[in-house]
Amino acid sequence: MTRPARPGWWGPALLLMGTIWQLSSRSDTPGPPLPHPLDWAAHFLAYLALAYALARATGRRGLAVVLAAWFGAADEVHQAFVPGREAGLSDWLADLAGAGVGAWWALARAPTGEG
Repeated sequence: MTRPARPGWWGPALLLMGTIWQLSSRSDTPGPPLPHPLDWAAHFLAYLALAYALARATGRRGLAVVLAAWFGAADEVHQAFVPGREAGLSDWLADLAGAGVGAWWALARAPTGEG
């Protein structure tokens, strides 16, 4: 689905990307460790928010999912090099699931004439 792009949404998208990357760069994330499956829920929610912002910024659901998927993959590779962290396919799949829902929700809720 395509809707008008809203360039103002690039700010929140980039802020989310920076926050995700910064948290992934730390050996210990703030707060108590999240056991499975709560860690997947955190991935799902973070990428839901990211893809929501990307879909609003671009006006394109598919592009938002692709951008979020690539960023999620890059972040998982990045985590493989951070002491105390590990990369995981299951984490990336949770990212993808959240991105799909976020991109769908962003454009399903946005009327064509919204400003």
